[in-house]
Amino acid sequence: MSVLACAVALVVCGPPGGWATAQERPLPDREAFFRETQENLEQARRTQFWFAYTERATELRRNPFGRIGTGGTKSYAVWPELDPPTIVRQLIAEDGVPVEDGEIERIELETRDDDEDEEPRRSGVEDTVAVLRFTIDRRERVDGRDLIVVRFEPRPDEEPQTREGEWAKDFAGEIWIDEAAREVARVEATTLDSISLGLGLIARLGKGATVTLERGPVDGDVWMPSSVRFQGEGRAFLFLRRLDVDHVVEWSDYDHLTREEVERTSAE
Repeated sequence: MSVLACAVALVVCGPPGGWATAQERPLPDREAFFRETQENLEQARRTQFWFAYTERATELRRNPFGRIGTGGTKSYAVWPELDPPTIVRQLIAEDGVPVEDGEIERIELETRDDDEDEEPRRSGVEDTVAVLRFTIDRRERVDGRDLIVVRFEPRPDEEPQTREGEWAKDFAGEIWIDEAAREVARVEATTLDSISLGLGLIARLGKGATVTLERGPVDGDVWMPSSVRFQGEGRAFLFLRRLDVDHVVEWSDYDHLTREEVERTSAE
């Protein structure tokens, strides 16, 4: 879910049918529009810990034909725990077949502990915004809603401070922002350099690969990611074999938990 903080740095593969240009009205004021959108992304970043959800992903594995990410799917139930803040993932299905007593993985979250004598470090969202240059390009109408399309590219003179910022510097593309909600709905970008998949242990996607991120409302005014897709050519580590990559992660069944519910789950 750290990809949420990268919302303005990731991508999609071409607009679906039914998209139309809606350019009659003036485009929104740049400063206010970007400020309100960033505030919503920060709010989503702070809120995402309190959600339980289902994650479904294609497996990142090699086969003799040099393909990766097409070896079946795994589904996980994901929920938060406290003391320390932790994300728990339990395998619940493989290729659509339920799994009983699936393996459990716990991912302890990093906490920010800025030195009082140093300038506070930027959040992932703040850092992503800082390392990219944004330009409002046009308005498009999709399913009865107006979306503002923003182009982005790296700022060559800005150094990232977070992992999200480092990722952002490797992409250029377009962001579709819901004009009324001031929420990122989808991002379409292309890699400017190679990037690692599988924590750098599986493969590297080459320059020109695409990444697709889509988001939508899940709890009132709260928006969360619904899918991310990586497509392109790369190289497998160790074997240096060329790979065709098509890796998809989908999130669904979001449930906004109260603190009492998380504490009760943590105690079980």
